[in-house]
Amino acid sequence: MNRSVPILARRALLAGLGACVAAGRARAQGAVVVASKSDTEGTLTAAMIALCLEDIGIPVQRRIGLGPTLIVRSALLSGDIDVYPEYTGNGAFFTGTEADPAWKLAQSAYDTIARADLARGLVWLGRAPANNTWLIAVRGSLARRERMTSMADFADAVRRGLIRLAASTEFVESPAALPSFEAAYGFSLPMDRIVSLPGGDTAVTARAAAQGISGVNAGMVYGTDGALDALDLAVMADPKGAQIVYEVAPVIRAATLERYPRIREKLDPVFARLDAATLRRLNARITVEGGLAGSVARDFLRDAGFIG
Repeated sequence: MNRSVPILARRALLAGLGACVAAGRARAQGAVVVASKSDTEGTLTAAMIALCLEDIGIPVQRRIGLGPTLIVRSALLSGDIDVYPEYTGNGAFFTGTEADPAWKLAQSAYDTIARADLARGLVWLGRAPANNTWLIAVRGSLARRERMTSMADFADAVRRGLIRLAASTEFVESPAALPSFEAAYGFSLPMDRIVSLPGGDTAVTARAAAQGISGVNAGMVYGTDGALDALDLAVMADPKGAQIVYEVAPVIRAATLERYPRIREKLDPVFARLDAATLRRLNARITVEGGLAGSVARDFLRDAGFIG
């Protein structure tokens, strides 16, 4: 899931700027430009936004998969696009306040970025009750045998030498990731019990945990990854809130919302239905079953009665 703020590559920046020019032409023609990042959940939720707007008669121009976080965010701020799905936790990086404990509580994270962005002419609509943050998942057979459901259980398993973790180098080294879990739950995972990978692809770490690759039985994951159930992985709950909360919500330009005020009443109930179990199921239809984001979004919205 593309929920973090990456360093922009020159090629990606040029491609994104070109796409924004095209989006700007669409805005001049009166369409609401709906964009997203290129990750699975971003394209899924952006497709939902576009379909819902069209259902109430609003013309839409799709720029789904526009680019990484900073390209899409910059396009929104500049007016090249009108709306895209973003995660509340990224507000910590947008505002330079990563150490603020407000980001580790769902409501305060939402309120904090909503206030900050309102001053920038942006409005955060209703968020999904699903935390797509960094978490740790354990192989299902081990979790059932040891009755592991939370990070407190995981910490106990670490102390007993039961855990071998696959994770990205960033997850292992970033103070906000594994070290935050260790501090909150009072454990220390030895480096010789960690398989550290240069990339941040949770599909790799999850599969390593599920298949026991290199003796691994636990992996870094995101909270709404689609393959978790298919791989029989048990996600460890984080009751102490060691991680920043990442709940997805549409962020829209205030001027666009003023022009089309029905957007809020149309989208808020949709995102309220997107709990973690629902997003995992929908993401799985794309990442595991090979479905297209637009088709999966349309099926969900029709089945739930949100569109005709």
